[in-house]
Amino acid sequence: MQKINTAICSFGLSGKVFHSPFISRHPGFNLYAVWERSNQIAKEIYPDVISYSSFEDMLADKAIDLIIVNTPNYTHYEFAKQALHAQKHVVVEKPFTVNVNEAEELVALAKKQRRILSPFQNRRYDSDFKTVKKIVDEGILGEIVEAEFHYDRYNLILSHKEHKETPRAGAGILHDLGPHLIDQALHLFGMPESVFGCLRTLRPSSRVNDYLDILLFYPAKTVRLKSGYIIKEAVPSFVLHGFNGSFLKPRADVQEDILQAGAMPGSPDWGTAPEGAKGILNVNHNGETVREFVPSLQGNYMEYYDGIYEAIVNNGPPPISAEDGLKVMKIIEAAQESDKHKMIIEIK
Repeated sequence: MQKINTAICSFGLSGKVFHSPFISRHPGFNLYAVWERSNQIAKEIYPDVISYSSFEDMLADKAIDLIIVNTPNYTHYEFAKQALHAQKHVVVEKPFTVNVNEAEELVALAKKQRRILSPFQNRRYDSDFKTVKKIVDEGILGEIVEAEFHYDRYNLILSHKEHKETPRAGAGILHDLGPHLIDQALHLFGMPESVFGCLRTLRPSSRVNDYLDILLFYPAKTVRLKSGYIIKEAVPSFVLHGFNGSFLKPRADVQEDILQAGAMPGSPDWGTAPEGAKGILNVNHNGETVREFVPSLQGNYMEYYDGIYEAIVNNGPPPISAEDGLKVMKIIEAAQESDKHKMIIEIK
């Protein structure tokens, strides 16, 4: 099996939890290098990994096939661009970039260089969203007229990562949790006709947006996306209403928690949601109301890297395309413009 030599640009939470466990366990990848500016933490876990002290030195290594750009948001564009110019395939953490112009440039550059460029939208592979997608794909609800997605937390304490709390391009919840919600909505329903966005700064001492409420308008339905850090009691993370009935699903994917606890992927029960995380389906069936609990599908972030392998080695389509990342950025910019001018923004 051909091995893809892979390098990670940072070994903080993202590199340690969301990328290296899957790259190191996938038979088609070799966790080859990590960019570590000071402490060589990665080598303590992966002794064979090469630790580079500079991005330039890492890019110069011709053995590297794939670069994972998982650095602060405002650096994604520049590092992805440099990696593409160095003839590397690139996976970019969310947000894809901080604005549409940067996203468009990267999409064009990847095509020119004939390299894979893919946003890392791991939440498509959460047990919750996979279950919701199955319900939608099977048409159980009939034509959907309304949906509401939440990604809520309760945390009044500002992040210790200064770049997350400093007002600058790419900072704030819109670029942090927003891309997950937007990508999921677009993956299910496509691009909307117009957008209305409300952004707020609510936590004490916060200087960046930490609350969002975005409405996506389609010809026959409305999709609402909400996220905030002052939500103590969780509401259903996915609510969908159609002509045949409704489906409600709590957010309960276990992968992030068990990865942070040190678990490694590959077990048969990987990504299995707890019994109490079932969705509620209430539909009309043959003239009668049927209300039942729907078990969650297994979540598995490894599916993303399965897709990246197929794209690089077998010329398949990437699991998430650069164009998908560009579409998310268009919604983010529309939400920003809408909030600024207090008006609905048409999507062009």
